[in-house]
Amino acid sequence: MGRVTDLYDDHRITGLGLLVEAYAGIMARVGSQLAAHGVASAEFEVLIRLTRSPGQALRMTDLAAQTTLTASGITRVVDRLEQAGLVAREACGTDRRGMFARITDRGLSRVDQILPGHVAIIDTWLFAPLSDAQQSDMLSALRTVRDRVRPGSVAGADRRPFPRIVAPAPATA
Repeated sequence: MGRVTDLYDDHRITGLGLLVEAYAGIMARVGSQLAAHGVASAEFEVLIRLTRSPGQALRMTDLAAQTTLTASGITRVVDRLEQAGLVAREACGTDRRGMFARITDRGLSRVDQILPGHVAIIDTWLFAPLSDAQQSDMLSALRTVRDRVRPGSVAGADRRPFPRIVAPAPATA
């Protein structure tokens, strides 16, 4: 088979490479900021997804679909967050096998501490260099690609909110 040298400079390869480089650069800055708060990136990803969801809760399966974690990975992260009193699990009223994860008041307080610095990093490194039109185009393009490659990622976004539960403080040793 012959070489495909015409693809070496293909704009699609360039586009993916730029996306990966931009993501890695931003996530390195985000990771440092989260570490200063004692929170891992995966934990914050779960907390912010729950915070922004209807009723501030999601089925565990929907949470896995919306994050970069596997179902078993979500279980481990939610276990840690539950032990810290930041998330509570609830049984699903319509499916005995289903479980919800819900952010607690303590979890919301933690997000409130982290979020201003988090948004500042996102603004500085992702949005500030772009015009308003470029920002809008980028969000639209990212949604289009996300919906194609991860069609389940908006699962749970259309559920009605339900009452909040305040989880007990974690036991201390």
